[in-house]
Amino acid sequence: MKQLLSTNIGRLRIIGFLEGISLLVLIFIAVPFKYIGHDPTMVKAMGPVHGALFLLFIVNTVSVGVEQKWQFKTTSKVLLACIIPFGTFYIDRKILRNTAAV
Repeated sequence: MKQLLSTNIGRLRIIGFLEGISLLVLIFIAVPFKYIGHDPTMVKAMGPVHGALFLLFIVNTVSVGVEQKWQFKTTSKVLLACIIPFGTFYIDRKILRNTAAV
């Protein structure tokens, strides 16, 4: 864990993991509670957390993309992943893990 925190790509991977989990919790737990259970409490709690992680992921992706001299296509794929459920996990496996190993 300490090794991941020591690099920008490692921090991006951690933020991506947290952002992915927050999106899944929001979509598959909080939103159904709001509309089926008529209780918006979880959405009110998770919404800002997910929003902050989402913005942090975007800023860090652009930063890492510039640092690593990624092509626009690669940066776009990583950015697109944060709006698709399970996308950040897929991108971590296909792009970020390989970049971190280099």
